[in-house]
Order: sequence, then structure tokens, then C-alpha cells
Amino acid sequence: VQLQASGGGLVQAGASLRLSCAASGRTISGYHMGWFRQAPGKDREFVSASRWSGTSSDYADSVKGRFTISRDNLKNTVYLQMNSLKPEDTAVYYCATAQWPHRAQYDYWGQGTLVTVSS
Repeated sequence: VQLQASGGGLVQAGASLRLSCAASGRTISGYHMGWFRQAPGKDREFVSASRWSGTSSDYADSVKGRFTISRDNLKNTVYLQMNSLKPEDTAVYYCATAQWPHRAQYDYWGQGTLVTVSS
């Protein structure tokens, strides 16, 4: 499976962006889909996940109430709507998915899209 993340860019604090992650080679239906990020000099961290059922999701405390994950199984794409962006959200954002259905693990990773938030 290949994951192609897009939608990053340079924005000012308070602005919004929507990231997309298009999957190919396999359906995303029935699979966990996650977003992670890595800021310069820091470890990669979890941001959000859409569970395999597509009916529930998880968020890091740092983004709760500002970010929303969604998926369109027909388009085989998962989205991350990011509102009220802060400079500390600056990072490369990666999408990921599991090798096996219904598993909360991440085996396949996209190439990342850069989000830069200026103050």
C-alpha cells in the first residue's frame, strides 16, 4: 500500500489547513488510519487516528478541539482538518496505516507533508 500525504504549507497562527492522505494499492476500509508529526529536533509523535470502524477517533491532547480526522472510504482518503494552528504545530506530518485490518498499529507510512505555522 502507498500513502500520499498532501496539503501542507506555510500559514500564520490561527489559520487552518486540511491535510489529505490518499491510499493506493489497498482499501482503507477496515484499517486504522493515523496521523503523526515530527518537529525539527524532536521525535515523531502521534496526532490523531481514525479507528478501523471509521466511527471513532483518537487525538493527542495537544490537538484536541482543534484538529479533526475524517475518512472517505470511497475516495480511499483520510483527512486531517487543522484549525487554530499554533507555531508549535510546525512539523512534517505523516499518515500511516496498518498491515492487517482491525489492528491498532502502523506499518506503512507516507512521505510526509510539511506544515509551517508562523507567529
